[in-house]
Amino acid sequence: MSLFYKEFSNDEEVVNAVNSIKTRGVNEDTIYVVTHDDDRTKRVADNADANTVGASEVGFGTAAKNVFRKKGDELRAQFEKLGFTQAEADTLEDKLDQGKIIVVVKDAPAGFTL
Repeated sequence: MSLFYKEFSNDEEVVNAVNSIKTRGVNEDTIYVVTHDDDRTKRVADNADANTVGASEVGFGTAAKNVFRKKGDELRAQFEKLGFTQAEADTLEDKLDQGKIIVVVKDAPAGFTL
């Protein structure tokens, strides 16, 4: 099992991708949606029936720290808690700055692509 992500430009692409991921037998509890805006993240995740990165994923300590962090720092911390390296988290956060939506699959099957 490995960590997989893909970036998308709009909500509809994300919904279609998440549905495709689920039809491949991936556990829906391992599918996450991340955007730069909390409201957008919740809306897209709800529409796609996917997860958001919350306190249960990052832990209480990180969740408490995120209250006082700038948005970019909070997002990088979320990516790191999902399993990305610091450099990968920086790159992914930059993509979010450009308006992209990131779909992450934790524990993706070996060789998983989308």
